[in-house]
Amino acid sequence: MEKIKLELYTDYLICNNGFATATGLSAMMEGDISHDQMTRFLASKAFTSKDLWGQVKATVRQIEREDGCLIFDDTIQEKTWTDENEIMCWHYDHCKGRSVKGINLLNALYYSGEVSIPVAFEVVRKPYQFSDVKTRKVKRASEFTKNELMREMIATSVANAIKFRYVLTDSWFASKENFEFILKKDKHFISALKDNRWVALTEDDKKEGRFVRISQLELADQQAVRGWMKGFPHEVLFVRRVFTNKDGSIGLLNLVCSDLACNGEQAATIYQKRWKVEEFHKSLKSNAGLAKSPTRTVTTQNNPVFMSIYAVFKLECLKIKHKANHFALRTKLFIKANQIAYEELQKLLAA
Repeated sequence: MEKIKLELYTDYLICNNGFATATGLSAMMEGDISHDQMTRFLASKAFTSKDLWGQVKATVRQIEREDGCLIFDDTIQEKTWTDENEIMCWHYDHCKGRSVKGINLLNALYYSGEVSIPVAFEVVRKPYQFSDVKTRKVKRASEFTKNELMREMIATSVANAIKFRYVLTDSWFASKENFEFILKKDKHFISALKDNRWVALTEDDKKEGRFVRISQLELADQQAVRGWMKGFPHEVLFVRRVFTNKDGSIGLLNLVCSDLACNGEQAATIYQKRWKVEEFHKSLKSNAGLAKSPTRTVTTQNNPVFMSIYAVFKLECLKIKHKANHFALRTKLFIKANQIAYEELQKLLAA
C-alpha cells in the first residue's frame, strides 16, 4: 500500500464536503498529485481487513484492555442509481422494512477505555445470480452469510491477539452457532433476543421441554434471571431492559448474557456500549464520505469504503488528542474553510 497516497486521500475525505473524486483531490493539492495517479491507486488492488489491521494495530495496542468489547453490526449505504454488480446490489434493510440497492457493510468495532477503533470489515458480496421461481426475477446470492463472516472476523481478532472479553451484537446475530463459537474462543457474549425466542428458567423445565417465549417473562428493568435457551446447552443470564419512548409508550429489550458472574445492571451497562457502532456508522456516512465516491467497478467501489473506515479511525485519534467528537472536529474544519473562502472573495471584490 502506498502510505502517502493513503494518508492524502483519507485526509481529503475528512476535509471534503462534496463528492470525493480524484480530480477534486488533485485540485485541492494544486496539481502536486495528478488525478490519474490517485485513480490508479484506488484501482490497484482491493483493500481488506488485513490492510486495515496494519494501520490500526499500533493504536489498538495502546488502548486495549482485558475487559474490552468487540461490537458487530452491519449498515447499508443506499446508492439507487449506481449500476448493479456483486457488491452494489439489493439488500434487505431492517430499518426501512424493504430491500434497497447499495453496499452492505459488516463492521467489527473494538471499544475500550472510551475509544472506538474499527479492527475488521467485510463488504457483503453476492456473486451468484439465479432466477426466483415465483417472481422469475433475477436475484443475487452470497457465498457466505453475515453470520459466517462475523465468526471469521472474531477468529481473526483472536488470532491478532486483541484483548477483549465480550462480543456485543443485536438480535440478527443471536444464533446458537454464533454463541457456541464465541464460547469456544473463551469469550463471552451479550446479545439482544427477539421476543419469540423460547427459554426455560429451570433445568427440569428444560429437560421436559417446557419452554416459554422470553417476552412472557415478567421482569423489571435490569432484572436478571438464569435459564436456558431452546437448543443451546449452556446456562445463561436473561436481562430485561424497559424504556420509555418519546411518545410515552413503553419499549422492552430482552438480552442474553453468557457471563454468569454479571448481574442485570452490569450486563445492561456493558450492552449499552453496543451503541458505539451506531455512532461509528453515522460518522462513516456523515464525516467520511462513504456514499460520495462516484465509482463504477467492484474494486473502485470497495476501496472508498476502506478509505472511509480509515478516515473515521483518524477522526477517532484526533478525538483522543483534542477532546472533541468527530462532528465538532469537522465543524471546526468547515468554519476555517469558510473563513478562507470569505477572505478570498473579498480580495476578488476589491480587485
